[in-house]
Amino acid sequence: MRRAFFVFATVALLAPSNAFARGEFDPTHEFEQNEWVPIHIGPLDLSITKAVVYLMLGSVLTMALGILLMRWRVRVEPDTRQTLGEQIYEIAQTQIAEQGLPTKAIGRWFPYVATLFLFIFVVNMLGFIPLPLTGETWHGFPVWGIYAATSSLSVTLALALLTFVFTHVEGIRWNGPVRYFKSWIPEAPKPLLALIVPLEILGQFMRLISLSVRLFANMLAGHILILTFIGLMFILETVLLAPVVVTVATAFYLFEVVIVVGIQAFIFAALSAIYIGSAIEPEH
Repeated sequence: MRRAFFVFATVALLAPSNAFARGEFDPTHEFEQNEWVPIHIGPLDLSITKAVVYLMLGSVLTMALGILLMRWRVRVEPDTRQTLGEQIYEIAQTQIAEQGLPTKAIGRWFPYVATLFLFIFVVNMLGFIPLPLTGETWHGFPVWGIYAATSSLSVTLALALLTFVFTHVEGIRWNGPVRYFKSWIPEAPKPLLALIVPLEILGQFMRLISLSVRLFANMLAGHILILTFIGLMFILETVLLAPVVVTVATAFYLFEVVIVVGIQAFIFAALSAIYIGSAIEPEH
């Protein structure tokens, strides 16, 4: 079976004689941010782009999902809908908030980390649902496509910046500025402090980069892989490759939807809880 698969793939690649010169397809065009509704206030650019539209839709769906699963017609004996909502709530509480936040801060910061988890999950999942929001038309009809707002670095950086600011604000609020910033300095011989302190400060800013780039890179890579394999049919201009490229693209699609979408939302929220918790109760 495996041998037949490779034979078919080889024949399909050899079928179009000049296909490589004829077809054109660039998956990176799917991630370009063109102004749909230009809004410029001085040097500030607040234009509505594809990413903004997906974020708006994701926000509405997140609120609707929370209300539908956790607030609407709550019963003593939960049905399937309410059970699903309770499971999401339990994951956010026991696996994210309680693992990263100190007990005294759970009441204040559980809503934030739980919202992060649910919002990023919804936005990620929305990125794998074909929608007519590509900004392109075909014979007057909108073209359907997939796009994840979290595959834009500006989006993930904004989310990470919230956690970064909240982390240091809470650290100063609970410990005072002197004690909090002193906690960044580890116990070490004084000659080494000149080297260690800048690395500790750099490490704080690396958290911002780590949070934003991890989510961005995973979502961007997944979408590019899917679009690249589907695009092979357009590059080679042959449907003989369809069984191969569609199978591989579907495998990547299922991997992203079943595993990556949830894991990335969980990791982002869990790390946010850990960072805020470590600022409230610093180790040093």
